[in-house]
Amino acid sequence: MPRDLRLTRRDALTGLAAIPLAGCASSYAGRSVLEPGAGSANGSPYPKPSLDQLARKNGRRFGSAVASTPGRTDQGSIQNARYMDLIRAECGIVVPENEMKWQTVRPGPDAFDFSRMDSIAAWAKQNEMALRGHTLLWHRPQWFPDWLNTYDFGANPVAEAERLLTDHIRAVTRRYRGQIQSYDVVNEAIDHDRNAPIETSLSRAMGSPEAVIDLAFHTAREELPDAQLVYNDYMSWEPDHRKHCDDVLRFLEGMVKRGTPVDALGIQSHIEIFAIDPATGVGPYLEREWRRFLDEVTGMGLRLLITEFDVKDRALPANVRERDQKVAEFSRRYFDLMLEYGDHLDDILAWGMTDTFNWLQYFEPAERPDGLQVRGTPYSSDYEVKPLRTAIAEQLDF
Repeated sequence: MPRDLRLTRRDALTGLAAIPLAGCASSYAGRSVLEPGAGSANGSPYPKPSLDQLARKNGRRFGSAVASTPGRTDQGSIQNARYMDLIRAECGIVVPENEMKWQTVRPGPDAFDFSRMDSIAAWAKQNEMALRGHTLLWHRPQWFPDWLNTYDFGANPVAEAERLLTDHIRAVTRRYRGQIQSYDVVNEAIDHDRNAPIETSLSRAMGSPEAVIDLAFHTAREELPDAQLVYNDYMSWEPDHRKHCDDVLRFLEGMVKRGTPVDALGIQSHIEIFAIDPATGVGPYLEREWRRFLDEVTGMGLRLLITEFDVKDRALPANVRERDQKVAEFSRRYFDLMLEYGDHLDDILAWGMTDTFNWLQYFEPAERPDGLQVRGTPYSSDYEVKPLRTAIAEQLDF
């Protein structure tokens, strides 16, 4: 997108930002969407247009991670009717939170259990919801099933490792062929202490992490010639992520040079307010460096997705109103910049739509020192519309 158009967008949205978000473009913020009269004019208890409808105005979709918890209706899962009402109201695409990961679907070297993933796929189909795949390979030992970390690859370790990996990818992609068109093929594969891809039992058997990663992408491409194949990682625009971004760039450059069939970078976007920048009143971020990173990624011919959006509010005050405003403002700035790459940016997904079901509540670096709930999603635990939802809607509607 030409630089002058970026400035036009920035200038226009700066005007919007001057209006307090709690009172801007939403009469819902801070109210339970289940209260009488809290909904839109057509009787829906949720704001209209939905976030997905706003995203589709510019050719993308908005969605969320969902879980499957058989026997439990108190999680952010397809078994929770109240939560699914919200997902249906706001989303056009969903992604499994943990149900496609090896720990869930691969209980043993020659065994698969797709029951929980199948239930999400069936729910998505029944509700005419698109479905993403996450993930065909989370290339970190701590997220491998125990059996894979200790596996005996035998006399021909290369062939056995290749068999395990290709069998896995073929089994998953064939099972959901025709329904899933975008996969996080590899997730978080970089060791930032070594500035190199992570070593795992698979990489040691096959000779290098690159051999594992390339085989994963080539196998996915053979199975799904027309699918979007994504490398997914958690880098973001905060100062602490600068080195991480450089590592990701080298990693992507290596794949492109080797002819690895990667189509896009999934930017998880767990954006962080772990400190306060006195100049902005919100978390510090490196705008120029983040633009350089995005420019280099798109310059390789890769597309972008926001795959796991939420906000870590650790450094913000306890006061809910003030905290929600700052979360919304920080996010407004982030989406303002990301949407400048609209010609390269595809779907946008949150990692949960209500605070209570968001993983940050039990993720130690994100937990608040005061013990209060992290308020990093568009809706509160009481299903109240928050200023964050309003900020996202305004950005998508521009």
